Amino acid sequence: MISQLDWFITKRMMSRILGVVFLFFCLIFLSESLDSWRFETISRISGDAIAWLAVLTAAVRWSIKTLSITVLLGAIVALVEFQSRREFVVMKASGISIWRIARGPILFVAMFGIFVTLIGEGVSTRINREINPTPPGLGGGISRSTVDIWLQQTGSVSDTNIATNTNSAGSYFILAGSARENGSILRDVTIFPDAEDNIRRISAKRADHVPGFWNLTGVKVTRAGGAVQNMENYQISTRSTKGDLRVSLGSTEDFTYFELIDVLTSGVSDPAIRAAAATRLSKLTSLPLLLVGSLLIAFAFTAGYRRGNPFGMSIIYGIILGFIVFVITEMADRAGSSGVLQPQIATWGPAAISVLVGLSVLLKKEDGNA
Repeated sequence: MISQLDWFITKRMMSRILGVVFLFFCLIFLSESLDSWRFETISRISGDAIAWLAVLTAAVRWSIKTLSITVLLGAIVALVEFQSRREFVVMKASGISIWRIARGPILFVAMFGIFVTLIGEGVSTRINREINPTPPGLGGGISRSTVDIWLQQTGSVSDTNIATNTNSAGSYFILAGSARENGSILRDVTIFPDAEDNIRRISAKRADHVPGFWNLTGVKVTRAGGAVQNMENYQISTRSTKGDLRVSLGSTEDFTYFELIDVLTSGVSDPAIRAAAATRLSKLTSLPLLLVGSLLIAFAFTAGYRRGNPFGMSIIYGIILGFIVFVITEMADRAGSSGVLQPQIATWGPAAISVLVGLSVLLKKEDGNA
C-alpha cells in the first residue's frame, strides 16, 4: 500500500530523475543534430520531417543507454535537496528507516525500467529501423565489412549430395543484391563454393530459404574449366535457420524486446548470432534491476546524516561509481555479444553488482559503523 509519505518522497525524486533524463536527452539531441551527413541523406530521401524524426529517435535510444547514469544523477540531486532541507532528519527522528524511505522510489524506478524495456525501447527501435537502420555489427550485432549482402553458409553445393546430406562438411559464400522477408528471399544471387569443389560459381535470379536448403531459380552453374550449365532449379544445403538469417542481415539493436524472444525461440543455430541476440535480450530484461542498483548507490552515498552540508565528496564518489558501473555494463555487453561471456552473466552481473554495492554501503551506514 502506497502511503502519503511514499508518494511525497517518490514524487520529489521522480521529478528530479526525469528532469536529469530530459536534460541529457536535450544534450544528446543537440549532438545528434550536428550529424549533417546523416540528416542530409535522410532528408533527400524522405524529407526534412523524417530526418528530424531520425535525430529524435537516435537521441531517445542514446538516452536509454545512459539511464544508469542519469537515474543516479537525478537521485543524487533529489537526495541532496532532501538533506539540505533536513527532511530526512525529521523522518529518521520519527523512527522511519532508510529502507522505508527508499521503498517508493525503488518501486518507481523499477516500473520506469519495465516501461522503457517493453514500450519506450520498442517504439524508438521500430521508428529508427524504418528511417535509419543500424548497420550490422554496430551495437552488438554481427559485423559485415561492406554494405553488400554477404552470407557465409555451412553445407554442400556438390551435385552428389545436395538432396541427401544437409550436414555435409564445407562452406560457401552467398552474395545477394537484395533481401526480403528477413533474409528468407534473396535476389540476384551469386554463390562461391569451397575452392576444392568442382563448381566454381553459381548465379541465380532468386534464392528461397526452406529448412535445410536454399532453393535457387534461374540458375547458371559455372564449373571448373569454364563449362557453363543453365538450370531452372537448383538446391544447396545449409545449416542456417530463418532466425540466423533474420539476425545476421540486420543488427540486434534494431530488434524489439518481443522480436528478440521470437528470434531466439524460432531457432538460431549460429553461436555468434545467438550470443548477440541473447545478450541484447538479457540486457533489456535486466535494465529495471540496473536502474534500481543506480538508485541504491545514490542512497548509499548521499542519504547519510551530516551535521553540515559537506556532500561534495559523497556526490563525487557516487558519480564515479555510477560511471564505473556504466563502463562495466558496456564492456560486459560487448563481451556477451561476441561470445566471450555468457549473455546472462554479461548483463545480469553488472546489474546485480550495482545492487549489492548499494545495499552493502547502506547496511554499513545504517548499523552505525560508517
